Amino acid sequence: MIQALHGVSVLHSNAITQLRIAQETGFTALELLPEHLFRYLEHGGSLENYKSLMRKHGIAISCINALKAIGRHQPQARHQMLDEADRICRAAQQLACPIVQIMALNEIDELSPQARQGVLTQNIRDIAQIGKGYGIKFQIEVVAFTPFNSLKQALAIIDAVGADNVGLVIDFWHLYAGGDTRPEEVAALDPNLIYGVHFCDGRRLKPGEKWDERVQRDYRPGEGEVDLAAWTAAVKATGYDGVWCPELLSPTHWEDDLWQIARESLDSLNAWTR
Repeated sequence: MIQALHGVSVLHSNAITQLRIAQETGFTALELLPEHLFRYLEHGGSLENYKSLMRKHGIAISCINALKAIGRHQPQARHQMLDEADRICRAAQQLACPIVQIMALNEIDELSPQARQGVLTQNIRDIAQIGKGYGIKFQIEVVAFTPFNSLKQALAIIDAVGADNVGLVIDFWHLYAGGDTRPEEVAALDPNLIYGVHFCDGRRLKPGEKWDERVQRDYRPGEGEVDLAAWTAAVKATGYDGVWCPELLSPTHWEDDLWQIARESLDSLNAWTR
């Protein structure tokens, strides 16, 4: 098992500090947010220097998370999305990062199910082709608060795309809160389709409540509704033994000491996966 610190868990930090936090708290990898990486580069940093720091701290980049809004379908927006894909993939290649996460957001809300399927299939096929040129794979994250929110939908898209560099990230909260995926569906997966695991907690939407991740996910592991034991067992039942990444999307806990956040994230992951 590879244990990766998630950049979201230490959101109020920068790309360099995250390498040191990861090393000093026992992780061997970092799931890096592109906004952190590109902010560093835009303010005088370089990929060569960042690679040097990765070597110094002994931390690999397991994933760049994420290319968002992959359902952009208006011509100009779609062109911009593909440019972003190229930029992220180029950086991933230089950092020896094998995986880029991709996710649709609310840009597909108004589309019919058939149109949604067509847009996502074509866009992901084109993204996958860009990635092939850089040796990059893509993990699809289905997002609870969008129409593309179930494991069944993700598997149908992967089948329709037909690319060998597209797989899944198993995000416990998104799959649970989306309401249409059960742990036993995960247990039946081909482990070769699983590129990563986001170990996280939270709750479903309450009646009359609006979606807001920073509300529904404002929980440490064990504080929310997710049956962590069941979802963890489901992943392990597949035989998957790749990257596990505890993800803490919690404004409450983001105000804790950054090293404390990382240590507690790793401790919780170890407690449930040992």
